[in-house]
Amino acid sequence: MKKILVVTAIAVFGMVSAQKNTLLVGGNIGYSNDSNKFMGNKVSSTEAFTFTPTVGYQFHKNWTVGINSVITSGKNEEGINNSASTVKNNEFAIGPFVRYAVPLGDIFAVYGDLGAGYQNQNMKTTTMGSTSEVKANGFYTNFTPALFINFKNGFGLNFNIGGIKYSHLKADGIDATNSNFTFSFGKEIGVGISKNFGLK
Repeated sequence: MKKILVVTAIAVFGMVSAQKNTLLVGGNIGYSNDSNKFMGNKVSSTEAFTFTPTVGYQFHKNWTVGINSVITSGKNEEGINNSASTVKNNEFAIGPFVRYAVPLGDIFAVYGDLGAGYQNQNMKTTTMGSTSEVKANGFYTNFTPALFINFKNGFGLNFNIGGIKYSHLKADGIDATNSNFTFSFGKEIGVGISKNFGLK
């Protein structure tokens, strides 16, 4: 199995020094691709694009609270040269988070984000020309530790290698649920840039 995970960041007005009474604004863009081949033929592939905007209020030098949302669009294909089935998946999640940060000097800091909230999913499956659609709603909770790097002129880079997440979804109109616990340390790469705006 060959797996490539590339996550690029978008700077939405980035800054990083931990200051009390500031407004945090940030966002990440992510892309992942997982492709499998057998005897030279592609038998499965999965790709996903993710956008994660964040807004928060830093009320203490160590503590920030705010709203985090995740927009994901993905596709999974199965069969020889992806001919058997295709699953297109769109997800949206939004909820509050709390962050605790510990500075390690003027340049580095470590922090952990604990969040929870609402999520929905729209999944379309096409098999041999026939398409079905399932919509689901539910909740999630997650914890993500990260490293913060302070750049010149207040710009900062956030870096993580995964986290812990629990997700629960219930399908609309049918008796089907999905509960998922994910431990992704070392399996993902996340990079982002953020900015703290001073408030009067």
